[in-house]
Amino acid sequence: MSDRVSIQTEDFNLADEVAALRLADKRVGAVCAFVGTVRDRNAAEAGGAAESVLSMELEHYPGMTEKAIEAMIDEARRRFGIYAVRVIHRVGELHPLDQIVMVAVTSAHRGESFKACEFLMDYLKTQAPFWKKERTPGGGSWVDARVSDDAALARWGIASANS
Repeated sequence: MSDRVSIQTEDFNLADEVAALRLADKRVGAVCAFVGTVRDRNAAEAGGAAESVLSMELEHYPGMTEKAIEAMIDEARRRFGIYAVRVIHRVGELHPLDQIVMVAVTSAHRGESFKACEFLMDYLKTQAPFWKKERTPGGGSWVDARVSDDAALARWGIASANS
């Protein structure tokens, strides 16, 4: 397991993760962290109404998912003046209000941390190989966990897989 990427079923503690990133690096002047949680409603489909989400199940392909995220962290390090990165993404059954993802980035100054954190979240949301099954009052269905957001990808000069 990488010290930069963890795909896990267990919850995480943001304060502990940030403290670990800062612990031994006196150059750090900024830490930017993002935590995503499971919502109780899904996105409305083609003008329809959003549905209540009772739970979701996330799956990944062990090894492939971590490798893909590691490559994006390497790209973030090339693009931005950052020091350390920690990405945690949970899999398994999750419920509304559960933490699902964390990205934390350290740098000398806030601007680079903010940009790198947003870059990595845009990647995770649009390109990372996860599979999601939502359970609603109407039953369960597999949905594309990679939300296509061409504007987010274009902002970083990344071509959409849908292009």
